[in-house]
Amino acid sequence: MTDRQVQANVRLLSPPPERTEPVTVLDSLPDRPSAALVWEACGAAGLIEGLYGRAGHVVPGRLAELLAAVDTRGDNGVTLSVLVQAASALPVLAAGAPDSGPVRAALGHVRSGAATLALAATDRAAAGSDLADLGTEVTIGLDELVLNGGKRWITTACTARYLLVLARHRPGRHFTSFTWVLVPADAPGARITRADTDLLTGADTGHIEFRDVRLPPDHLVGRPGRGMVAFAQHMGTERLAGALWAVALTSRVLADTKERLTRRHVDGRPLWHNASVRQRFAACLVQVAQLDALCDSLGDRVAGHHDLAAAAVLKSAVGLVVDPVLAVCAQLQGADGLLRDGAQRIRSEAAVFAIGGGVSELVLDTVADHADALLTELRT
Repeated sequence: MTDRQVQANVRLLSPPPERTEPVTVLDSLPDRPSAALVWEACGAAGLIEGLYGRAGHVVPGRLAELLAAVDTRGDNGVTLSVLVQAASALPVLAAGAPDSGPVRAALGHVRSGAATLALAATDRAAAGSDLADLGTEVTIGLDELVLNGGKRWITTACTARYLLVLARHRPGRHFTSFTWVLVPADAPGARITRADTDLLTGADTGHIEFRDVRLPPDHLVGRPGRGMVAFAQHMGTERLAGALWAVALTSRVLADTKERLTRRHVDGRPLWHNASVRQRFAACLVQVAQLDALCDSLGDRVAGHHDLAAAAVLKSAVGLVVDPVLAVCAQLQGADGLLRDGAQRIRSEAAVFAIGGGVSELVLDTVADHADALLTELRT
C-alpha cells in the first residue's frame, strides 16, 4: 500500500469529533430490527466510522461497547452480522481500497451504514478451516474479471449490497495464490440462496453461487496475491470481536438467570439462596470475568499489532468458556430455558463461537505452536 493510500484510509476511518452512545442509537429502533437497519442506524450516527483509530485499526473498547449494545437487543444473528462486518469485512475492504473507483465508493457506503457487506470466504469446495483449498476462481484479464465457484454459510449474504469474495487467481495452496474481489450482490451470474436453518436467522446467512460473473478490473480489492495475507491479519480482529461478544452474551444470560433464580422458590426460599446453585453460578461468573480480563490484556495486541498468537489464545478461551457457562445457565433456568428465546436456544446459537473464525480444536493447535513464547511471557 502506498503512503497516499495509507493517508486516505486514515482520513476515511478517523473517528468523528463527537460520538453518540450506541445504546442511545439502538434504543430509537423498533423491536426486533433487521441487521441492515441496525447497521444503517449505527452508520448514520458515526458509530461504524468511530470504531477505527487513526491508524485504521479497530479500537477494542469502542468495539466492545457497540457489540454489547447490539447484544442487549437479544438477536444473536443481528449481533453476528454487525460483528463480521465491523471486525473483518470492512477492515479488509479498507486495507485494499484505492484512492478512487468502485471499491472506494463501496467502502464509503458501508462505513456510512447506507449498504451492508458480506465477507464471502468459506468455500463450498473446501472445509471451512482449510481456505487454501478453496475452489472459487477469478480469472484476471486486461479488460475484465471472471468469477466462478461458490461460497457457503456467508453471514449477511441475503441482504448485502456488496460481496467481498476471496478467490484464487492461480493454482496451488501457496498464500500468494489468492485475492479479494468486490462483487455487487445483483451482478449477473451471482445467485444467493438463504441457508436452511432456524438458528441465527437475523444474520441473513446464505450460500452464493458464481457462474461467469464478469466485472471490470477495478473491482479487485488490493493487489493480486495479497488476499490470504489480508485475511490472516484481520482474522485476529474478528477473533477479538468474538471474545468481546462472548463476554457480553454470557454476562447477559447470567444476569437473566440470577433474576429468575431470585423469583423461583423451593420450600419458601428463593433458589438463589441454595448453596449448590450459588456455587455453580459463581464458577460461571469467574470464568466470564477471566475472559473479560483476557480481552482487556490482549485487545490492543490483536487489533493494533496483528498478534496472531494472542488472537488464538482469545479464540480458544471463548471455546472453553461459552458453552459450559451457557449449559449451566440453561440447566439452572429449568423449564424456562426451553422458552422460544430461552437459554437453551441461546446455547444452540452460541455454537457459532466454536466454529466461526476457526474450529476450537484447530485454534488450540495454534496456541500449542506458540507454547514456548507464551510460557516465556507468563514467567517474565
